[in-house]
Amino acid sequence: MKIVVVGSGGREHTLAWALLRSPQVSQVICIPGNGGTATLPHCHNLSLAEHDFAGIAQAALELGAALVVIGPEQPLALGITDYLQARGLKVFGPSQAGAQIEASKAWSKALMGEAGIPTAAAQVFTDREAALAYLQTQPVPIVIKADGLAAGKGVTVAQSREEAIQAVVDSFGGKFGEAGQQVVIEEYMTGQEASVLAVTDGQTIRPLLPAQDHKAIGEGDRGPNTGGMGAYAPTPVVTPAIMAVIQTQVLEPAIATLRGRGIDYRGILYAGLMITAAGQVRVVEFNCRFGDPETQAVLPLLQTPLEEVMLACVEGRLDQFPPLQWRSGSAACVVLAAEGYPGPYPQGMVITGLEAAAAQGALVFQAGTRYQGNQTIASGGRVLGVTGLGDSFPAALAAAYGAIDRIHFDQLYYRRDIGHRVLG
Repeated sequence: MKIVVVGSGGREHTLAWALLRSPQVSQVICIPGNGGTATLPHCHNLSLAEHDFAGIAQAALELGAALVVIGPEQPLALGITDYLQARGLKVFGPSQAGAQIEASKAWSKALMGEAGIPTAAAQVFTDREAALAYLQTQPVPIVIKADGLAAGKGVTVAQSREEAIQAVVDSFGGKFGEAGQQVVIEEYMTGQEASVLAVTDGQTIRPLLPAQDHKAIGEGDRGPNTGGMGAYAPTPVVTPAIMAVIQTQVLEPAIATLRGRGIDYRGILYAGLMITAAGQVRVVEFNCRFGDPETQAVLPLLQTPLEEVMLACVEGRLDQFPPLQWRSGSAACVVLAAEGYPGPYPQGMVITGLEAAAAQGALVFQAGTRYQGNQTIASGGRVLGVTGLGDSFPAALAAAYGAIDRIHFDQLYYRRDIGHRVLG
């Protein structure tokens, strides 16, 4: 079968790679793709924008695509699934109505309240002065979130009142465009964060292996939030007992409440979670797509053919699908960024050492890259995700960092402490 993957990041390179591991998948077309998908065997890039729904539909129909997989949240929020389905295509990714679970944090909070899902107490504001007045009554630390999509950068965990005020001022001042004109102010939760990505056909929901992301740019989880600087799976923070709680108190109530609202949600439901020291589970946020970089750590461990799982979701037969099969051991992904990210960063640097890293057994998933003149060029803030596999988490991490030593581009930056929360 032939499959279209929409998106251009490390997540999409990983999805294309994972799909092509199956003998049933003959070709993957990435729209628009990146330097990694351009050089992946049996994968081709098509230079269309992610929001060119008509062009994507035409390409998928001409290809005879068995499935279209939507990577990023933005096209989902704009209704790409509805558009493609109306033209007879099978799409892995929720409808525009379902994608509100990520596209609006206020909408998502209301859904959690209706479903009885444990989460932080919060207030929603559309007026800057009202938000600033509310801040004066609240303890710090406190969390400020732009309501809409902000590429993972719209959340500020303010350690001081001054920082909280600045976050509100920035949001209403246009830092995140339209996405910041409504703000959610939440209580600060303590514990360890975990990511549980689950596949669903709108009735049945099954979790993938739990992962742990590292959002802050700096070591020791310091500095501004990014789209993610590294991840590993499975995380011991989510024990089997905790996963059972996540299934019954988070995932199943969310899908049931969506269904109760008339939303047929098919695709990935990604729960960003806080696990307290006492083992309690609270939801930080929901996302409507595969995580990035969690995908780069989770999918290399999946042994069940990915396209079979996706088609079971799209066709509404996940309840009949056999249990997912996983390889033993761990995977660790370390993100290589351009220095300056998540602020302004340089571009155009030549990347070397990719073959040497792969020769060591690492998986190098490309994100902000393009392939030009037989060279791989850095073109984004997060440039590469280097994934190591091992029988244990320390072994997987050592494999990733060992491969990174072979890679070079000017002004390369990465965190050297991925997994520090569980390594001690």
